[in-house]
Parts: sequence; C-alpha cells; structure tokens
Amino acid sequence: MPDDITEAAFRADALAFLEANAEPRRDVTLAWGEGSDSVNLLTEKTPEEEQAELVEAKAWKATEYDAGFSFITGPAQYGGRELPGSFARAYDAVKAGFRTPSESPFSIGLGMVAPTILAHATEDVKQRYLKKLWRGDIVACQLFSEPVAGSDLAGLQTRATRDGDEWIVNGQKVWTSGAQFSEIGEIICRTDPDLPKHKGLTGFVVDMHAPGVDVRPLRQMTGGASFNEVFFTDVRIPDDHRLGDVNQGWTVALTTLMNERASIGAGGGGGGGGGLTRILQLARWLGRTDDPVDRQALADLYIHMTVARYTNQRGLERIKSGQLPGPEMSTAKLSLTQNYQRMAAVLSTLLGPRLVADTGEWGTYAWSELVLGVPGMRVAGGTDEVMRNIVGERVLGLPKEPAAN
Repeated sequence: MPDDITEAAFRADALAFLEANAEPRRDVTLAWGEGSDSVNLLTEKTPEEEQAELVEAKAWKATEYDAGFSFITGPAQYGGRELPGSFARAYDAVKAGFRTPSESPFSIGLGMVAPTILAHATEDVKQRYLKKLWRGDIVACQLFSEPVAGSDLAGLQTRATRDGDEWIVNGQKVWTSGAQFSEIGEIICRTDPDLPKHKGLTGFVVDMHAPGVDVRPLRQMTGGASFNEVFFTDVRIPDDHRLGDVNQGWTVALTTLMNERASIGAGGGGGGGGGLTRILQLARWLGRTDDPVDRQALADLYIHMTVARYTNQRGLERIKSGQLPGPEMSTAKLSLTQNYQRMAAVLSTLLGPRLVADTGEWGTYAWSELVLGVPGMRVAGGTDEVMRNIVGERVLGLPKEPAAN
C-alpha cells in the first residue's frame, strides 16, 4: 500500500533530507570569458574520472534510496513507495535547488532497463534487480545495436540458442554506453531465424561479468570513448532471466525504445538553456546581434528549442503519471537532433574558420566538440530517418514506407 503521507509533508521531508545531505545550489551567471569554455554533447572522461564519478553516484543513490526518495512511484514489493507521480515531481523540484552528485551512470538503467524489467521480467528477476538498480547497488546497460543492424533493430543477428534451462548467446553488440561498469544488461537476441525478423526475437537480462562477455571501448572522433562494443562467446543465460515470452522480444524492445526516446528527448529540445545562453553571449561578443540575418537565425533557434521543451514536457508528464511512453516520443527525439543541427549551423555562421582552427580565443574553437557530437546524436536512440517513419506511420497514420526489393 502507498505511504499515508500528504504531498506537503512529503515536500517538507524532502527539503529536510536535502538540507542535511547536499549543498544548496547557487546559480552564478559567469561573464563572457570566465570559467571553462567547454561545451559538448558527450562528456569525455578519463577512466579514473569515470570511476570516481561512479563511486560518488552510487553512494548518493544509496543515501537517497534509504531515505525514501528513490523509486518513489514504484511498487512496494520491489522497494518502491507507491506514491503518485506528483510526489516524484515534487521531489525533483525541491532537489533542483541543491547540488547533488551526477546520476548519469544510472540514466540507462533507471530510464530504460528498469521499466522494461518491471513490465516484462519474471517475478524472481524483479525481486533480484529492481531494488538494487534503484538503490544504485548495480548499474545496467542496453545491448540492442549491432554493426550491421544499426537502427534496424529487427535485423539483429546475435543468436540465443536454448540448452535446457539456459540459453547460449553468441554475437556482437555496439555503441553500448556504460557497459564497462555495468553489472547487468538488457539484450535482445534472435532465437528463431526462420520466423519473420520482427517475430523471432527474445529479450534477456544478462550478467555482464559472465564468462564469455568481452567489453571493448570505442574511440570517438571527439577524442573520448563513451561507447563500447561487446562480444558474446557462448555466454549462458538462465531461462528465468528471459524478458517476456520466447520470440516476443519485439514487444520488449519497444518498451525500452519508447523509454529511451523519452529520456533522450527530455534534453530540453536541443542544447538546453545554458547552450542557448552561451550562443547569445557569443553573438554579442562577436558584434553580430545587429545583423538581421544572424538575429533571425538566433530567433529561429530560440523558438524551436522553446516549443520542443514544452512539447516534451507534456509527454514526460504522461510518463510520470504512470502511462507508458508512446510513439509520440519519437517526435521529441527528432526535434532534439534537429535543434542540435540548427545550433551547429548557427555556430558555423558565427564562427567561420574559428570553429575548425584554434585561435586561442575563449569560447570559440571549444564549440567544435559539440558540433562533432551532433552526428552521434542523430544516430543514438534511432536515426532521424527511423524517427520520421515512426512519426509518419504510427502517429500520423500515413501509409508504410515501401519495402526494399
């Protein structure tokens, strides 16, 4: 049963908890040229920095959970408090006023994998992992993309063959964020190659430390290694770690993908307010704010980002109220990448050659890291082309795109 607590009392408890365990956030607007000029989409960390962030994040998540401020809306039998979505929003609002450790190591596990486990896993798996995920005791990754399949998830080739009460997995996954520090992963495998490609898939929860799992970092053109390729060689998965029915993995995958697109699309419409503020500061510093063409481009970027932010918020409110994310979240993801493209175009116009040649000027060449990250965002969570097909066919009801001969 849910806690017998009013929202006002809950908010007061949340404030007391945060005051005792975190520092108040003091927003400081830096003048142009002050502080770091780093701007990026994918924060590049050294392995040492990454490990330090993970340790701090796990400690914070455990503190938060033990105080009753994690998995606020979750079922009580899996460690949740069963409170309405308005309580989770209230906690987020109070928390926004405090500086807390980064929770990025948990974004995939809690935003995508945990909801899928809750919807499709066996009772044993729910009991075994949900509390640990929400408490930060373990981290989870998503194992969908493959070198050949890409955004055509139904075309994946990683095989799972049944062997009694176990499945033997062989294949390769790619672009896997957080695989290097994850304890478990959600994997979709082909279990019947004779069925149509959408029909012969099955989902599993796999132990990322099991014999035969090999995680290898991938170096990006931005210089970091935020992603991995993961090889599976005769990896054994118990049948009770299966997600949903055999050969019904497409439904499982859709649950994860809709949550993924909701998570990616929640980025504020592209760049967030901080990125737009920095671009406006750049335009003023360059003396371009009186140019009518530049002013129009900046206004266009502001309008699109604002509309996307409000549109995304409506979808997120539905999810927080307990509804499953639908295909409309593909619109959120598509608007995000389109706004990043608009941002890159504005920056290219404002900076010209200073975007590709480092002149040593603060706040100029640093933008190259963001621009180089935009192509990756157009692929993450489904390509722009796939998103357009989903919006056209499943949201607008347009005819399906003709199949390739």
